[in-house]
Amino acid sequence: MLDVCLLGTGGMLPIPRRWLSSLLIRWNGKMILVDCGEGTQIPLRMAAWGFKAIDAILFTHYHADHIAGLPGLLLTVANSGRSENLTLIGPPGLKKIVDGLTVISPLLPYELKLIELPDAEVGETSLHQILIKSLPVDHSLACLAYSIELPRSRKFNAARAEALNIPVYYWKSLQQGFTLTYGNHTISPEMVLGDLRKGIKVCYCTDTRPTEDLVTFISNSDLLICEGMYAKEEDREKAIQKKHMTFSEAALLAREGHAAELWLTHYSPSLTDPENYIETVRTIFRNTITGRDLQHKTLKYR
Repeated sequence: MLDVCLLGTGGMLPIPRRWLSSLLIRWNGKMILVDCGEGTQIPLRMAAWGFKAIDAILFTHYHADHIAGLPGLLLTVANSGRSENLTLIGPPGLKKIVDGLTVISPLLPYELKLIELPDAEVGETSLHQILIKSLPVDHSLACLAYSIELPRSRKFNAARAEALNIPVYYWKSLQQGFTLTYGNHTISPEMVLGDLRKGIKVCYCTDTRPTEDLVTFISNSDLLICEGMYAKEEDREKAIQKKHMTFSEAALLAREGHAAELWLTHYSPSLTDPENYIETVRTIFRNTITGRDLQHKTLKYR
């Protein structure tokens, strides 16, 4: 299962009672943070999931409201006692940005491992069973949407294994996908495993216009967390100009991509009452929620 916590829901700048957009994902004792604008440490502390277990930080892009909180967070992670490598992932330019920001957070007790994902095609990397995919999106500079997926193993057919006289000792290895040879027998996983099963898929998308590629990328996600910078339809021209989305565009994206649930986030500072627009948006995609700071949910295999 995956635990998901929407740390903040603001865009551009933090305001009272609304921190900048950031997401925390936890599974099996590990954590991934997505985006780290100024002040992100505060909702992180309020969530009370700890700092030491953050194994990776993903950046959608390098505007200040998504990365300016990095130096302070690195120092806080250091003070938590972490000594293992910390992975930073983002679009091209990551090294230059990190080199500049870490001038004020030198001598960390752990190494920073940098992974730059492409900004012209779908990227992919993995971390402790988690599959991280990225998609370049339509913003004013290189920007990525992320899909974070926890695969699910195929069901082991014990009756079939017994019928083939496979010793129980080998069952775990077969379930993990290894082909085994014992005696004069070669046993492949396909002989004892069932069909592929859907895992858990969480998608995070901010600072972009909706695109057809996004529809495919977020398809069949269990949870889509998507920007809704503007709630009013009369602000659509502003959204087009500034490369953002309206509530209704995010809802249409969720509907076309067959997402199970949509959380809106990355609100304009001038949008003080996003919940007032939710019923209109739900006429497009029923299972829409106006995200709020520290909103959390546990996602389980279906």
